Amino acid sequence: MASDISFDDSARGRLDLLDVALFVRAAALSNVSSAGREFGLSAAAASARLAALERTLGARLLHRTTRRVSVTQEGEVFAEHARHLLDAADAARASVGRALAEPHGRLRVTMPSSLGRQHVSPLIPAFLKQYPGVSVDLRLTDQLVDLVDEGIDLAIRIGALKDSTLVARKLASNRRVLCASPAYLAAHGTPRHPADLAQHECVILADQRDWGFVTPAGVIDVRVSGRLVTDNGEVIRDALAAGFGIGLKSTWSVAPLIASGELVTVLDDYPLAETVAIWAVYPSRAFVPPKTNAFIEFLAARFGEPPYWDVDPSRVMR
Repeated sequence: MASDISFDDSARGRLDLLDVALFVRAAALSNVSSAGREFGLSAAAASARLAALERTLGARLLHRTTRRVSVTQEGEVFAEHARHLLDAADAARASVGRALAEPHGRLRVTMPSSLGRQHVSPLIPAFLKQYPGVSVDLRLTDQLVDLVDEGIDLAIRIGALKDSTLVARKLASNRRVLCASPAYLAAHGTPRHPADLAQHECVILADQRDWGFVTPAGVIDVRVSGRLVTDNGEVIRDALAAGFGIGLKSTWSVAPLIASGELVTVLDDYPLAETVAIWAVYPSRAFVPPKTNAFIEFLAARFGEPPYWDVDPSRVMR
């Protein structure tokens, strides 16, 4: 794509890397105000800096409305070059062991409620102590949040990722097991083959009624049924512990119950067909704020690989 935009800025003035990074982030979020907050700027100051950048370049980069912004054709061309410029600046800083700035600003994070309560909430105070310039806005919800529309910096998600426009980094493996209470199995029998699940009361997450297993004959899907369907993992865990049915659970949720004998695993000889993980997901690879990178690295280090809940279940909050 041709363009008259050039990095030869001697005629108009020199580019400010902060303005370039601000533009890239505003383009990714489609929101100048949200991008400005990440840089500690008011909406007016962010708009002024972007307007100054456009004057320096002699081109309009963004179409602005009262709610959103969109990138112009010239802006798309400039954004491609700008990302390379920022990557080069990051590499230059890294080569001498110094970062542009310490992590700072408000970090907006969303994640599933059970995972957040059990494994992230206990870590937040230590993160804030380590990074005094950062504040955290933590949203625990089992609903899938649109990161751009909601101005979210980072989401923690579990399972297969469906939105290819987002950038993802694996935080930890997510081992899943079928489990039930000894009382339920004593009363209803222990399934010996995945097909046996059709005869059992299963507790189902969000209408996920087809469970896939690897067998000597290949992968098979079993359509399970049950009287309890929920979108909340803690409801499933509580029902299983109370002796109601068989459920498919992640070990980060039930490891302490399995360790204590309150739950036991079944069908261990038939691995689940789908391998899933815990991911950190964010809107764009182009300029990831230090606060976001810091939180991702912090969680990855604390979770470990294999994750601590598979090594020492006693550390898991119940």
